[in-house]
Amino acid sequence: MTTQTWIITGASRGFGRALAESALAAGDHVVAAVRRPEGAADLEAGHPDTCLIAKFDARDITAAADLVRDTLERFGQLDVLVNNAGRAVVGAVEEVGDAQLRALMDLHLFGPAALVRAALPAMRERGTGTIVQMSSQGGRTSFPGVSAYSASKFALEGWSEALAAEVAPFGIRVMLVEPSRFRTGFNRGDVIEFAEPSAAYRDVLADVRADMAGTDGRQEGDPARAAEIIVSLAHGEKVPLRLPLGREAVERISRAYRRGLEEVEQWAETARSADFAGVPASVRPI
Repeated sequence: MTTQTWIITGASRGFGRALAESALAAGDHVVAAVRRPEGAADLEAGHPDTCLIAKFDARDITAAADLVRDTLERFGQLDVLVNNAGRAVVGAVEEVGDAQLRALMDLHLFGPAALVRAALPAMRERGTGTIVQMSSQGGRTSFPGVSAYSASKFALEGWSEALAAEVAPFGIRVMLVEPSRFRTGFNRGDVIEFAEPSAAYRDVLADVRADMAGTDGRQEGDPARAAEIIVSLAHGEKVPLRLPLGREAVERISRAYRRGLEEVEQWAETARSADFAGVPASVRPI
């Protein structure tokens, strides 16, 4: 396989760590962008010629250009950008405040958007590149208690779908990865955040809170296997726009698509009646 250069955010643990290890094992170059470099120091120690540890906060939009510049200076090219850093806040809409919601948007949308913008010129110049956006099954379907998390992932998905069409003419691919539950540390007590329960929603969300708090270490998804799939696709000729990962993700997302289509069909005549009578449908460029 042709050697590729990766930037992976949040590479000190979870999916990011697994992706870094898999890419390095494939002979690729990896820039592990992490908030705490000491957490990924062993990667660089084990691969001194092919791994660079970069201190980077995925929420800091001003640092994106420097990260890309350092990558190009060290390895001469950028082939794969993985926006992986992420976390969750669990709570009802009335329990999650503006600051918590904005923090997730910074981490899951504005930070990745800045890094993509910084990476695109180098990719366009070479006429090749792959952008991997780590979304979630929660980026396609939502449920009580995860409104803030899903809002940020839904936003990332909509932004990335438009991006994919814009950059395809330049030979650049975009892949949204939508995992179910994997043993990444996502549900660890020091990672996941729970909004203060209110009297109104304490019982309504009791099962959701207990499930999210108690699943760490019991998830069915294997991060190493997921990373191998993503690395293999990045080296392949074709990537899907959306890639559900894990049986639960396939089943939940499939149900969401079917449910959505059924609802559209159920209300189709009512929806069509909103148009002016006798006026033909507009011709759109897409």
